[in-house]
Amino acid sequence: MPASTPYRGREASICGLPLLASGKVRDVYEVDAQRLLFVTSDRISAFDVVMGELAPFKGAVLTAIAAHWFERTRDIVPNHLLSTSVEDVPGLDASWRERLRGRVMLVRRAKPTTVEWVVRGYLAGSGWKEYQRSRSVCGVPLPAGLQLASRLPEPILTPTTKDTAHDLPLTAEQAAERVGRELFESARRACFELFARASADLAARGVILADTKFEFGVADGRMLLIDEALTPDSSRLWPAAQWRAGSNPPSLDKQGLRDWLEAQPWDKNPPAPSLPASVVGDLQRRYLEVCELLTGRLPEGVSRAEVLA
Repeated sequence: MPASTPYRGREASICGLPLLASGKVRDVYEVDAQRLLFVTSDRISAFDVVMGELAPFKGAVLTAIAAHWFERTRDIVPNHLLSTSVEDVPGLDASWRERLRGRVMLVRRAKPTTVEWVVRGYLAGSGWKEYQRSRSVCGVPLPAGLQLASRLPEPILTPTTKDTAHDLPLTAEQAAERVGRELFESARRACFELFARASADLAARGVILADTKFEFGVADGRMLLIDEALTPDSSRLWPAAQWRAGSNPPSLDKQGLRDWLEAQPWDKNPPAPSLPASVVGDLQRRYLEVCELLTGRLPEGVSRAEVLA
């Protein structure tokens, strides 16, 4: 099955591996007591709502980019990734291996924290809206006079919940109460180191990392970086050459989708509006472009001919 064939996912089982959980984009299957199988679908989400349409290649792009950053940041914090090869997934038959090629992560099981760890280096999105009201973001005071897309004096941590229909902002103290002070401090240090590493790498490619979300879990008493890392789904990415404080830069992520949805008469609750083919096509093109930009190649199973088709 070519990678351009959209994959919706949410299969009850795959070759005997039972579905444990299904998120907005990823499905999690049980392999054994130590390992899980993450399958990244082509589902599209925004504002914590899954759209009805699919974006071909999207799952392969997210897997390739996450794997790139997991490998690039192992020296900062260990992560849960064991393999991205379908050949390493036990029990898959030939048909499923081809269907899932490029979109799997075999990972170490970990207990996720109940916090999503958002780091912001620039003022945008919900942070900009909150700043206009209170001159702060998630309880972090900021200087007066900042504009939309302003670079912050230094990156800030603005955690949120992850156990509600919509993520809710948390102060640092609230996040520490949820996960415990020791784990909070370890996660905070890792967040800023990860953000600094990624920002430097991306700057060398002409890209600004405006903000991003990390997730952590605990396995055998140690903290791991889990889920995904520094993908267009979890990050706000801008072309550095087109950034100007005071205006919204063009995005290399799914901001175009968010902007289109913001212009619709929609309350951000399911069901989402139907997406025009032009919006889906633009999202797909941006994801493939950023994958090549960040990793130097197209995702596994994606050919140049398919991209140009």
